[in-house]
Amino acid sequence: MEFSDRHVIVTGGTGALGSAVVAALVERGAICHVPFIAAAEAAAFRLRGHDRVKLVAARDLADEAAVTTVYDGVDPLWASIHLAGGFAMGGIGETGRATLVAQLEMNLVSAYLCCRAAVMRMRGKGGGRIVNVAARPAVEPRLGAGMTAYAASKAAVAALTEALAQEVAGDGILVNAVAPSIIDTPANRNAMPKADHALWPKPDEIAATILYLASPANSVTRGAVVPVYGKSAG
Repeated sequence: MEFSDRHVIVTGGTGALGSAVVAALVERGAICHVPFIAAAEAAAFRLRGHDRVKLVAARDLADEAAVTTVYDGVDPLWASIHLAGGFAMGGIGETGRATLVAQLEMNLVSAYLCCRAAVMRMRGKGGGRIVNVAARPAVEPRLGAGMTAYAASKAAVAALTEALAQEVAGDGILVNAVAPSIIDTPANRNAMPKADHALWPKPDEIAATILYLASPANSVTRGAVVPVYGKSAG
C-alpha cells in the first residue's frame, strides 16, 4: 500500500487511461481527486462511488482560476498526474491558428498550470511527484507528420517536464512524463479497425509506469520522458 492515505490529483482521470490509473492508485491506498468538466462525464465514471475517489468540478484546466479551485484544499498533496489533453489530426494545410491554439491550451497550458499549482502545494512540505503525459511524436517528431499541431503541443509538454524537473529538484519534487504511442482503447480500435491492436500498449500497462514514477519508491528518477510504446517496432 505504497500510496496509503496519500492525496493524488489525476486530471483526465475519467478517461480510458485515467480510469486505469485511478483504479490502480485506490487499490494501493491513495485518495484520488479527479477533476471533471461535464456532468455526464462524472456520471459515466465507473469509480465515482469509491470511498477514496473525490470528483471535483472544473470548468477548464487551461483556466488558471479553475485549476486553483481544483488544487485548493488538497493538503498535503503527494502527487499530481496530468492525463488531460486533446488530439487533432491534420497536416499544416488543414490546421489553422484556432486549432493550433486549442491544442496548445488542451495539452501544454493545462499541464503547465497544473504543474504550477502542484508545485505551490508541494514546495516546503516534503516534496512530491508530478507526472505529465507527452506522446511518441513529442520525442520522435517525424511521426507527427499529419498531426503537426498535436505533435508540437506534446513536444512542449516534454520540454516543460525536463525544465521543471531541474527547477524543483531541490524541493524534493520529482517531475517526469510518459510518452505513449497509440493506446489500446475502444475509441482507437474503432478509428483504426485494421491495425494490429495487440501491438498497442494497454491502459493498465501505461498506468503501471505512471504509478512507479508517482510513487515514493521512485527516489531518483526526474526529468525523464519515458517511452511506453508497447510491442510495436515501428
